[in-house]
Amino acid sequence: MSTASVVSTLPLRADRDFRRYWWARVVSVTGTVVTTVALPVLVYRLTGSPGLTALTTTLEALPYLLVGLVAGAVADRVDRRRLMVAADLVNVVVVGSVPLAWFLGHLTVPHVLVTAFLVQTVFTFYDGANFGALPVLVGTARVADANAAVWSVGGVVDLVGPAAAGAVLAVLHPAELLVVDAASYAVSAVLVARIGRPLSRTRERRGGRAAVVGEVREGLGFLWRHTGVRTLTFMGTLQSAAGGGFMALFVPWSDRVLGIGTSGWRFGLVYSVWGIGGVAAATASARLQRRLGATRVCLLAMPLSAAAGIAATLTRSWVVAALVLVAWGVAYQLVLVASITYRQTVTPEHLLSRVNTTARMLAWGVGWSLGAVAAGALAGGLGVQRTMLVLACASVLAALLGWLSPLRSGDPHDRAERAGRADGSPDDHLVGAPDGSPRGAESMDA
Repeated sequence: MSTASVVSTLPLRADRDFRRYWWARVVSVTGTVVTTVALPVLVYRLTGSPGLTALTTTLEALPYLLVGLVAGAVADRVDRRRLMVAADLVNVVVVGSVPLAWFLGHLTVPHVLVTAFLVQTVFTFYDGANFGALPVLVGTARVADANAAVWSVGGVVDLVGPAAAGAVLAVLHPAELLVVDAASYAVSAVLVARIGRPLSRTRERRGGRAAVVGEVREGLGFLWRHTGVRTLTFMGTLQSAAGGGFMALFVPWSDRVLGIGTSGWRFGLVYSVWGIGGVAAATASARLQRRLGATRVCLLAMPLSAAAGIAATLTRSWVVAALVLVAWGVAYQLVLVASITYRQTVTPEHLLSRVNTTARMLAWGVGWSLGAVAAGALAGGLGVQRTMLVLACASVLAALLGWLSPLRSGDPHDRAERAGRADGSPDDHLVGAPDGSPRGAESMDA
């Protein structure tokens, strides 16, 4: 059963509810970036083991594989705002337990590893709701611009956050930095709770396990039948395998290959330069998608992502590595943002959380996890640098998959969107049907 959905006609910057959503993401991403740096460094300092450090990255991605399908179905059944707020509050407790245990002198490696797993498990439910919330909040026609606004600030945080965290790690214990992430979840919960407009168009649905299983199958069926969504999802999975392998060994790579250690400004700089690429990609993504279409952006950016990823693993110079990582960040993020925007645009609203969470499950849960697991397993025999090179080649397979698919001839949805803008027809419509066609006009409210 549907509920009325109201989309503001105000520019995004003047839209109070979107600003609250945007600030919630800024605060949350800031805390997450700190944790992304602090947890692997914490495990590496406690153990000195590349394998256990890689395991931290694996455990952060594994929840999407285990509960991604269920999380998407739940997020499509319940009020998305309440789910997002509840997830934030739970993670305040989970993340906050690490600095508390350290302060009390009881912090152990298993505690840190369990925390990495639990935080991402809870976040999987938040993420499923978030994927469906944004198109409802801003309207389908503005999803590309909204994603550009969100991902551009994420890129800035990725740029500044790790550099600052790396510098602070020279003074503070990694466990102390996690206080920042715990606080960020609390602030995010307050901001999301204050969003006035609905983040779901469908009322909460009831039903037992059979109903949830049926809804999971419905989401899987849409993803598999839709050529564009299916192809971009598998391309993202392969690219994520390359990214997961790289990040799983980033700390020992910085220490043993680049020779810059695991703290200080050089470590923070190399970790953060990816964010320069992220800012550039997010800023340009909406414009490129309007001109070329989301699928064409992915097809053009993926070979660049593969080339930059391989180049990064071949150098032993931290200066060269930093420069190449900027290029990799641009290409990698262009693929990521364009594919997410495409899914959010062509997927019916009642399937938004399921389809996007399933795609995320495959890319993050399967691709990233396998890349991280393979990195930990191979590093002992091949060495850190050779292992990273082997896994970076997964992006080459992603590029081949895209250019050998029907998308090389263009996507019907992208052509329809560009044609609609060219003849002046309105963009604002409900989330697209499986063939990319509009499903009616959205109600608007100033």
